[in-house]
Amino acid sequence: MNEYVLLGLFFLIALFYSSIGFGGGSSYLAILSLMLTDFYEIRTLALVLNVLVVTIGTIVFLRKRVFNWSLFWPFLLLSIPMAFFGAQLRLTEQVFFIILGIALILAAMAILAQSIIKKGMSTNLHASKRMVLGGAIGMLSGLVGIGGGIFLSPTLNLMKWQNAVTVASLASFFILVNSLAGIMGLVVNDTFQLNASFAGGIIIAVMLGGLVGSQLSIKMNLNIIRRLTAILVLYVGVRIVLLHGFDIVI
Repeated sequence: MNEYVLLGLFFLIALFYSSIGFGGGSSYLAILSLMLTDFYEIRTLALVLNVLVVTIGTIVFLRKRVFNWSLFWPFLLLSIPMAFFGAQLRLTEQVFFIILGIALILAAMAILAQSIIKKGMSTNLHASKRMVLGGAIGMLSGLVGIGGGIFLSPTLNLMKWQNAVTVASLASFFILVNSLAGIMGLVVNDTFQLNASFAGGIIIAVMLGGLVGSQLSIKMNLNIIRRLTAILVLYVGVRIVLLHGFDIVI
């Protein structure tokens, strides 16, 4: 892929996702998995990009005063240590890509379902259920190098938990803390791998996209963004499973 096309793609991903308060980690993973073979490098760069972009979204939600700590803390209580633990697990390249592929396929299905199912009355989740859900997604986040918002947000929307703005603000902060926990897990386990020569331009492009998106607050049809993202993530997930899962079967 042409370098300028690649940088432009990362810029646009950061711009669109930051305009609605998200990091775009799933799309970063999808692209990086087609370009890099070292899964520790993929995990590291995806987490770093997530932190850079979603920090802006978190600040925006805090300024708008839609962040509700009393509702959010159960999700974070287990997700942070589980993301930290998941990032420390040393997986073989093949197992990593299988988990990543299946996770992306499930995420794509959840996003598509979220864009189709109509909204209803909000429902409540007991704190213990929020803790379990947060912990499970945190573990998966640490394993595959993603903040987890792509799993948490559609799950909560499908469960009709709170309104869209509340879920978005939770997802933004959830991505931030889990990405930071994942990075710490990689550092502690000595598997934090960041190729400065490859990542430098991408980091700059993502930071610029995040800054522009947060300022423009682009008004777009959220369902269109969800469906386009789901198609990309589904394609990459299926491709990864077919490529790496075939070797396991053989």
